[in-house]
Amino acid sequence: MILDNLALKISLAIKRSNPDETASVEVMQYALGILLNTLITFICSILIGLLLHQWTATLLFYICFTLLRICSGGFHLKTALACNIVTTLLCTVTPFAFHPTGYVLLVLNICSLLIMLLFAPNPDSNTHIPLRWFPALKLTSIAFIGLSFLIGSSVIGLAFFVQSLTVIPWKGGFSR
Repeated sequence: MILDNLALKISLAIKRSNPDETASVEVMQYALGILLNTLITFICSILIGLLLHQWTATLLFYICFTLLRICSGGFHLKTALACNIVTTLLCTVTPFAFHPTGYVLLVLNICSLLIMLLFAPNPDSNTHIPLRWFPALKLTSIAFIGLSFLIGSSVIGLAFFVQSLTVIPWKGGFSR
């Protein structure tokens, strides 16, 4: 709610300063809301990562999770606050608490690859991605997972696995 109000105030200020050459207030507010939510999630994740002495793992998880999400899409929680909290927890707790190696990491990577093959991309309804881009998005998602096999990083494997779970078209408590 606070970020929505801030996005609205910024959008109104931009519109007042250049009313003829800017997008509508609603479009700017929506875009700024996304940027502000992303910034808040990033800052909170890094701060918690610093407190846990895991800031590099947190940063790596955040970057890998986000890059794969851009290509593969995935479900969204019902509110921006819920998304901020869950994303921050995923990016900080997952690399701190889990360190899969060997066979377990291989299984996670295989599962991620299969999920991407079956379900990616799965963009939310607010994005208007042309269907002709879907094959490239799927291939890019698969390529990221392929890199995870080569790199062998537990943090990257976990980030890709967690993100791949969001691509599955689950039924129930999530909004599209």
